[in-house]
Amino acid sequence: MTSTTPNLREAETVRLVDYLVAELARAGVTHVFGVGGANIEDLYDAVHRCGSVRGIVAKHEFSAVTMADGYARTTRRIGVVAATSGGGAMNLVPGLAEAHASRVPVLALVGQPPTGQEGHGAFQDSSGKAGSFDAREVFAPVSRFCARVEDADSLTELLPRAVAAAQADPRGPAVLLLPKDVQQAQIRVPGRGAGSTPCVPTAPAARLDGAALTTASDTLRKAGRVLVIAGEDLAAADARTELAELARRLGAWVAVTPDAKDVFDNRDPRFAGVAGVMGHANVEDCLRRADVCLLVGTRLPMMARGGLERALATTDVVCLGPEPPFVAGTALGGNLRDALRAVTARLPPGPRPCPPHAGPLPTPVPSTLPQARGQTIPYVQAVAAVEAALPQDAHVFVDAGNAGASAVHLLPAPRHGRFVVAVGMGGMGYTFGAGIGAALATGRRTYVLAGDGAFFMHGMEVHTAVEYAAPVTFVIFNNNAHAMCALREEFFQGGVRNDDLFARTDLAAGVAAAFPSLDATGAGDGAQLCTALLRGNTGGGPAFVAVNCDPREIPPFLPFQSFAEITESTNGAESKESSDERGVVHAG
Repeated sequence: MTSTTPNLREAETVRLVDYLVAELARAGVTHVFGVGGANIEDLYDAVHRCGSVRGIVAKHEFSAVTMADGYARTTRRIGVVAATSGGGAMNLVPGLAEAHASRVPVLALVGQPPTGQEGHGAFQDSSGKAGSFDAREVFAPVSRFCARVEDADSLTELLPRAVAAAQADPRGPAVLLLPKDVQQAQIRVPGRGAGSTPCVPTAPAARLDGAALTTASDTLRKAGRVLVIAGEDLAAADARTELAELARRLGAWVAVTPDAKDVFDNRDPRFAGVAGVMGHANVEDCLRRADVCLLVGTRLPMMARGGLERALATTDVVCLGPEPPFVAGTALGGNLRDALRAVTARLPPGPRPCPPHAGPLPTPVPSTLPQARGQTIPYVQAVAAVEAALPQDAHVFVDAGNAGASAVHLLPAPRHGRFVVAVGMGGMGYTFGAGIGAALATGRRTYVLAGDGAFFMHGMEVHTAVEYAAPVTFVIFNNNAHAMCALREEFFQGGVRNDDLFARTDLAAGVAAAFPSLDATGAGDGAQLCTALLRGNTGGGPAFVAVNCDPREIPPFLPFQSFAEITESTNGAESKESSDERGVVHAG
């Protein structure tokens, strides 16, 4: 497309939306995700005219945010989402909440009614005037920065502030509320050369605290055995090389949090497994044997520390990361990459041998419930088929529920791609948009692993993948249930309620009928699943594969394992003690 955006090197005035899009393009933004509407149409017009930024229209604003989220996680650039006022704006909230909880830099551009109509019964008024609610109060809790652009000239100040806030530690969303008349207004911009710096800045790195650095380095240097638990902030900082070198110097075991499987080679002899409620027993064993637990890029929230609390209480903890941990220990804040390099520089040169350990062996899952009738594929076989077909440069986005727990526990991360799990506020359906955003941003084959419950929430974003020929493979584990909820009812509430068990649905047939150009397959066993996935890898666009799973199969999820073990035990007196010791948490 030939750009018709005004030449900002020569023009004195341009439309605010043209200036905004041009600044984003100069800062490296390549896509804007969203859903259109009257109060954001001028921004979409500017995207269309720009030519160097691609507008992607999603089916729902939640998925548009997750597309920007997936874009940001795989490119390490800010993701941009645009939506109109009213319901469009409100649909952004859960996606922004996930970005806030998971520290993902996203910029939301939200249309608003014209300023002259505010407080006078404007359609979808959220100015806070004349009894309307104030959109700033809605977005403030789920953003690092939120402001209403009251006039055109103020954007030159507010845009860099918003982007700086999104990219600073801790990262997160920023929101700019854009009244329609302000979008259309002319803005004066100074002349500038082609090499001038865009108004979108890079956040300065925080300085390291010298005393904390000394304490952390001394503790690690004196330690005999060290367990490293690495988290998502390490991926955001692109500090995998620094982590590997620190582990080599320490002779450390390395575990990862559920949302950070890709930050360390899962096939490295040092790899201890995944920590927390979807993780491996070997991590707890290594922690009990360790002198020091080194947290890198994680605060160790409940999903990552479930089952480890007692061992953590008797182990020295050192944390490297921009935010203090949720457990007691020595914390070294500041830029994570700088902290890793500084600590490594204070250690003796040369590698130390890694003590022997069992490695991330799959946890045996008790089976105390009757199996469902009909042909189903056990999770372990389905995930093995995915592993056999998965390209090592692919990205993987794993949804919530039983399917997600199985993938986190069983599927090694691709060596050269992201492995993303939204354990913040994303919840079911996050992966459909996020996977599309990642695929469009990077051009790499991206796998979305989700259950049927997640599919029914936001799976029609398959349409978006088809429209834009995104290289996404959707793998749907269909157990015809909200199975994690049904198992919770079985274990913790005395019986399954029928409302969480669904009538059988043939998802592959339905999707194939809706999208004739899409390669949609129903796989009856692991071999058929692997064949369908390999075929999808060779195509340039999306693919869809559905497999039938058993809603009564117990996934590798610590609360369920603990309960099943207790149920099988003949010693009822051990029940409460065993549950408490293993740190049973409630997550759905």
